[in-house]
Amino acid sequence: MDMTRRRFEELVSDALDTLPPDLTAAMDNVVVLVEDRHDSDPELLGLYEGVALTERTSNYGGVLPDRITIYQDAILDICDDEDDVVHEIAVTVVHEVAHHFGIDEETLEELGWG
Repeated sequence: MDMTRRRFEELVSDALDTLPPDLTAAMDNVVVLVEDRHDSDPELLGLYEGVALTERTSNYGGVLPDRITIYQDAILDICDDEDDVVHEIAVTVVHEVAHHFGIDEETLEELGWG
């Protein structure tokens, strides 16, 4: 599957727009980025790096934003068409946003978002 970066970023933006407004309003100090592929794990679809909202204390402040990275090439590798890409982006965005809210891998698996 081949797709321009611009189109892929539009689909990531669309996926973020489908999140409930209350949820997006609660997101704090986080940026969503698109990169080609993770350096050490080329099959990784997305990655959350930061301090989850549930882990932040009163000492939290003055730090760079948390990062949610969506890996375009890894997602395109497993998709046959744009509908597949839309689905994989949506699942990956929800998965990584959930980490921002402190939801761990085990819970995401149980909820069907693993």
